[in-house]
Amino acid sequence: MKQHHHILVLLIILFLIAPGAQAYTFKIATLAPDGTTWMKEIRAAAQTIAQRTDDRVQFKFYTGGVMGNEKSVLKKMRIQQLHGGAFSVSGLAEVYPDIQLYSLPFLFRSYAEVDYVRSKMDDEIGKGLAQNGMILFGMSDGGFAYLMSDTPIRSIDQLKDKKLWLPEGDVITQTVYEIANLASVPLPLSDVYTGLQTGMIDTIGTSPMGAIAFQWHTGIKYVTDIPLFYLLGQFVMDKRAFNKISPSDQTIVLEVMQTVMSKLSDLNRKDDAKARTALQNQGIEFLRINAEEQHRWEAIAKQSTEALGKKGVYTQQMYNLLIQYLSDFRSRNQTSGQVNP
Repeated sequence: MKQHHHILVLLIILFLIAPGAQAYTFKIATLAPDGTTWMKEIRAAAQTIAQRTDDRVQFKFYTGGVMGNEKSVLKKMRIQQLHGGAFSVSGLAEVYPDIQLYSLPFLFRSYAEVDYVRSKMDDEIGKGLAQNGMILFGMSDGGFAYLMSDTPIRSIDQLKDKKLWLPEGDVITQTVYEIANLASVPLPLSDVYTGLQTGMIDTIGTSPMGAIAFQWHTGIKYVTDIPLFYLLGQFVMDKRAFNKISPSDQTIVLEVMQTVMSKLSDLNRKDDAKARTALQNQGIEFLRINAEEQHRWEAIAKQSTEALGKKGVYTQQMYNLLIQYLSDFRSRNQTSGQVNP
């Protein structure tokens, strides 16, 4: 009987120290303000994970950039002060350069092209991040970025005297502006609103949804209605932190988070369409450019993409793969040159 008692105690101890038995709270940082659709859905997903893992896996969120810019968040992840975060493509570029491929200038003409290429390449992007120590929970659609300004912009020449915002660390936008001989002002995302209000900058590139979410629309009057870049957000976790939970809990976390990130992409597209209407309703004018100007922009985009390849912003192998999928889609669907997000 005494021997059975010792065995029982040993089993209890082994259970308590077994992998996955310990509760983990993952600390996640994001620039997204609390109360946004993104945060509401991610918080709901975290609650689902807590329920399905019997509270073994929980999340604590730091919203609105309180943990600093993306570079700061990455540093804190490296020392395990944070375990994960939501990033723009430029924010993760130093971890895995090919994460920037989808955001090359004038790459996509429509969401149909985006969806086809991503269905073929998202898994490869996820593998690339994993090889560099990051677990990809998913990528959420951020819409297309447009030039927005306080004065009408219908040509590249009209940009010569403007103060263009250059997102901090965004080598793609920086290269485009350099090729086009445009002056820019580097600022972190958190300083854009103030920059617009004070006149430090007067022209930005963002999606309608982004302009409203961050209140930047209060500083602009015109939108040049031609998509420049496809925007994408990534939700990642440090692999070391993720490996602290049991394989079964990892499966649950991945399943729930990947599902919510896919849902967020759908919601974001709807929100972006609503934001576009909201901007128009507030008197912000959407301007079309003529075919000649569009060709000028496309020529700059081509030069910029080539320059970015030489800088090592993407690998030629992955770029060639993307272009092949894009060509396949266009040949099957006989897509015209007209952009139709």
